[in-house]
Parts: sequence; C-alpha cells; structure tokens
Amino acid sequence: MSTAAAPPSLTLHRAAVPATGRVSAAAPGNTAHLSNLDKLFRNRGAAVESATPAAAVQPVVGKRRQQPLLRLPSFLARARGEALREDPAAPAMSPRRLERLLQPVAPDGPSPRGNIAAAWRRLHGEDGWRGLLDPLHPDLRREMVRYGEFVDAAYGAFLSRPDAEPGQRARVPLPDAAYRVTAPLFATSSVGLPTWLAAAAPCAAQRTSLVGYVAVCDSPTEVRRMGRRDIVIALRGTCTVLEWAENVRAGLVPVTDGNAGASPDASKAKVECGFWNIYKTAGDHSPSLSEMVVSEVRRLLDQYKGEEVSITVTGHSLGAALAVLIADELAGGVARRAKAPVAVFSFGGPRVGNRAFAARVEARGARVLRVVNAHDVVPRFPPSLPLPGYADVGRELRLDSRASPFLRPDADAACCHDLEAYIHLVDGFLGSHCPFRDNAKRSILRLVKNQGGNVKQLYMSKAKDMRIQLDGGADMPGAASTVVECVH
Repeated sequence: MSTAAAPPSLTLHRAAVPATGRVSAAAPGNTAHLSNLDKLFRNRGAAVESATPAAAVQPVVGKRRQQPLLRLPSFLARARGEALREDPAAPAMSPRRLERLLQPVAPDGPSPRGNIAAAWRRLHGEDGWRGLLDPLHPDLRREMVRYGEFVDAAYGAFLSRPDAEPGQRARVPLPDAAYRVTAPLFATSSVGLPTWLAAAAPCAAQRTSLVGYVAVCDSPTEVRRMGRRDIVIALRGTCTVLEWAENVRAGLVPVTDGNAGASPDASKAKVECGFWNIYKTAGDHSPSLSEMVVSEVRRLLDQYKGEEVSITVTGHSLGAALAVLIADELAGGVARRAKAPVAVFSFGGPRVGNRAFAARVEARGARVLRVVNAHDVVPRFPPSLPLPGYADVGRELRLDSRASPFLRPDADAACCHDLEAYIHLVDGFLGSHCPFRDNAKRSILRLVKNQGGNVKQLYMSKAKDMRIQLDGGADMPGAASTVVECVH
C-alpha cells in the first residue's frame, strides 16, 4: 500500500508518506494516514512477532520523522541509540561517482541486460529460485529491479490521476519501452463512507480507484533476449481512505474463485477479509479486479497462442497481497490451461492467508518470491497471534536497510517500507554475508529527495552542493519513461 496494508496490511501510502518512492508534496491526508498507522501499531503492536525487544510506537509529526517510528526501549536506547544517531561515516567514494549517483539516470547507464533465454524459467521460479538468492544471481537482480520499477509506474499512474474511473483515460509512465500497456486495472472497496461524510469529502468517498495495469512485451528483440513473451501485472499499495478501511479487516474468509482445488486442503484455504473484498468487489460501473485481470490475461493468451508466454505479477504492500491472490487464481485457471507459468515478485507484502492457502498456491504451481526488509513491520502483519493461521507464501529474500551505505542505520518505518528503498536494497544486495555492492549504478536521487531525513548527511550535503531541489519528487531512474494512454 502506499505504506503497505496495516495489521492486515499496513501500506504506508506513497502519496501519504515518503514510504513508497514517489511523494506528492501537496497530497492531502498525510497526517491522517500517519495517524491511522500509529493507532494500528498501538493497538496491535504487542502481537507482532519480532526478533527485537518490544517496540514502543511513537507518533509521527509533520512531513518528516521526528523519532524512529519503532523505537528501542529506553534502557537499550541509552546503550545503543546515540551510536545509531551519529550518522556513521559513509564509505570512501570519489566525488565524480557520487555526482553520477545523484543524477536522475547515472551516466554509466542501467545495468546491462544479458541474454536470459536459456535460463528464464529458473529466473522465473521454476525450481523455487534454488541457488539464485544467496548470493543473488545478477540476472535475477536485474529482473527484480525491473519489476519493482513496473510497480512504481502503477503508483505514478494513480498519483497523476487519483480520481480516474473505469472508462476514463489512464496514463501509465511505463519504465520499459519494450512493453506496452494493454489494460488499466481498477479495484473497488466493499465499504463506503456514511452519506453525510461522503458529501463533505467526495474524494475520500470514491470506492473504485486505479490500482495497476497489465502490460505485455511486444519488442521482438526483447522477446528473443528473454526467451519468451512476458505478460506483467503491476499493482500499487494502499492510496485511499477506503483501502485503509479494508486493510484493517484481518479476519480470515474462505477462498471461492470457481477453480477446482489442486490439493486436499484447498477447501480449507482462507485469506484476509479486506484483501479478498478489494479483489472481488465489483464497482457501480466496473467489474471486480479479479474479473478484469482474468479477462485481460485470457485475451492476451489467446492473442499469443502458440508462443512461449510467462505471466509475472508484481506489487508492493497491498499490491503484493493482491498479487498473490491474482497468481493463485490464474495458476488454477486460464494460465494452467494455457501452460503459462505464473510467478510473483512482491515487495514489502503483508501475510495474505492461512497455511492451507499457502499450500494451495504452491500446489497450483504459482511461484512466489517475497522481498522483505528485516526492519519493515508490514511483512509481519497480520500477526500469527492472536490471529492463528496466517502463514507466509513462497520463498523469501531478506534484505537489511542497515546494510545500505547511503541510508542511516536508524531509518524510520516509512523508509523501511518505501518501494524505492526496496529497489535500492535489491540493486545493492550481493548476499547475506556480503557488503553492499560497490559497483551498483542505480541513481539515489529519489532516495535523497523522498527520504531526506533517512539519508546520510554526506549525500544530503552533496545534493545541496549540486543545487538539487530536495522538496519535490524525482523522476524515475533508468530508461526514459514512456507514457501510454489506454481505456478499459
């Protein structure tokens, strides 16, 4: 979600907090979103499974953090806190390289893409990414960064037109010119505001919002390089008040998608109520997100029948939860019939369902790779207790924001859940016992602009020396954006 789904899924909203990479400086409701997040942590924080001592949630005030959202107990803070706040010296780096990293697109260009035609099935999770995660295979790293940028484009599409409705044009700042957007995706909340409140705040009362898009690779050169035609489904995190209302509905409900179960426990599969509502609720003038996705994927599979096709679902926070629901349904239906493999690359996603649901996803052949920051609270929700039954799905790639030479070690919860921070960590990850990749070329400009209080002072000072405007959003690092207009 823009910050992921809270205790169902706390999605620190991109437009609501500087947690998802892109921030709208004038976006209304920032204080309200942060206040909701704080309350949810206060109410449920005691149940969070954490390897650290019990954390006290502190209110967040203003545009930037005043205190880390999750703070160590006072006796540990006295022992460790000052050292964390001293902003450790950044690693030695030439001024020229630092200037390059602060450009919207590093002069060195994006990481080169090698031919992956012979290995794409392994990179797509055919054997559960065995042997590719630790150390992280460079081809898999590049694929994950690319899919993260597709998710960022979903946020960009929403923020450029938050009031867009089905039937209206949706502009998607697609980061890869080899792909073409074929359909925007809308999701509808099952709850609504009271009439009197809806009249006072019509924007907050909008139940159906642009949540993502479907795109397909239609470049012959890229199809040859990848060894197949790739269909991408990209989904943003929480960005509206009513999505927040769904996020806190943590009860488990049965999964009923019309597909026959692939395992004996399939009938026991249950998922979080709010996620299921967002996925299955139809709008006044639009089908449900589930119907949109299945319809568009079926159309594309028919269009490219006879070709080798893959389906990749990617999302952040709430979008990560929806990505798992989509993969489960596609793998049990249209994708299975077309023999198109389905994989999920999720960033900062909450838990979606119970153990039976996790087993069903695996049994249907959908492969799920969850990218998790060790200091992000969202992937710990909903907690296993006092809500028994929730379980993680698929494989996990665990990152650590403290390993970044650019981020402060006491980075707050918004930064730890930020989509751009996730992409940054993936780009620099070599292995669990390795330092941050010193030849990473991805621009850190967006981190500096949107997570200024969490970036080490050296880089903030350098940005000011370069007269970089720090109070606005940053353009997408990487390939030149392609803006596509489409009508659902």
